[in-house]
Amino acid sequence: MARRVLIAGMLFLAACSGSKDEESGPEASASIGPLQKSERPSPAEAPEPAVDADLPDAAAETSAKPEPATATDGKTIPAKIRGRWALKVADCKAKKGTDLTALTIDATNLRFYESHGELSRVRESDAGRIVADYKFSGEGVEWDRRMNLELTDGGKVLIRRDEGEGAAAGPMRYTRCV
Repeated sequence: MARRVLIAGMLFLAACSGSKDEESGPEASASIGPLQKSERPSPAEAPEPAVDADLPDAAAETSAKPEPATATDGKTIPAKIRGRWALKVADCKAKKGTDLTALTIDATNLRFYESHGELSRVRESDAGRIVADYKFSGEGVEWDRRMNLELTDGGKVLIRRDEGEGAAAGPMRYTRCV
């Protein structure tokens, strides 16, 4: 059932979009500009962990440990997840604007065919997984979405799960474009 909904959604997007050049879309419209960082509240700072007064050595020992090389900063999408992905492998080689299932991920953004999500709050993160809230815009509409992005198959596959109102019914499996 989820596959049918996904296929129907992609066909709808393809039918609605028609032939577009690179300068079309909400960013190119005079009445609708791209989301500005100044328009958004900054992500909430995580509170400092409470330290038991009876255990000062444990607190000092914890802060003295070096960060592992795979640690994330909690403010960006993990480096191993960044890159170009597609639901259909053929879209990896498709010309820009015809790559309907492509997803490009950088440090703070998710870029889809006709929408863009900017990272607003990291909830959980490690080297191969992130659960975060994003502020999306596309085709004159803005919305918020929580997403879980997780690497599998040695980093060759990205599983995306959306949460909340309007979220996709099931997980989506992306292949890394090389």
